[in-house]
Amino acid sequence: MPQTGPGSIARAGRRIGALAIDYLAATIIAIGFLGYNQFDLPAEAGWRQFAPMMVFAVMQILFIPTAGGSPGHRILGMRVIRLGGGWSGLWRPIIRTLLLVVVIPAVIWDADQRGLHDKASGLVLIRA
Repeated sequence: MPQTGPGSIARAGRRIGALAIDYLAATIIAIGFLGYNQFDLPAEAGWRQFAPMMVFAVMQILFIPTAGGSPGHRILGMRVIRLGGGWSGLWRPIIRTLLLVVVIPAVIWDADQRGLHDKASGLVLIRA
């Protein structure tokens, strides 16, 4: 892969920006459609306190195999591709998203700046 420009591995700034866009969108969807309100949740709110994270996960799992990345990725000029080429399939985005939601694998990078969630799923986030 090239070191810079299109096809190079996306760097941390773009990744964090895309994450912020996606989580904001997920929160707006959770407020509008699921009745989530973080300021109005009683202690026994149950699943509703996780509504933004659930919407975020569904967005990732749906958009990666269909659009090549989440809305945040695409807005900031990135795509998620399978490292060996070809379609990412369905299970790779699921594994990637589950590890992303856990957070720790996503903040640990290798020398190529690939997060452990990408390495475990065989995917790579590149600049489009």
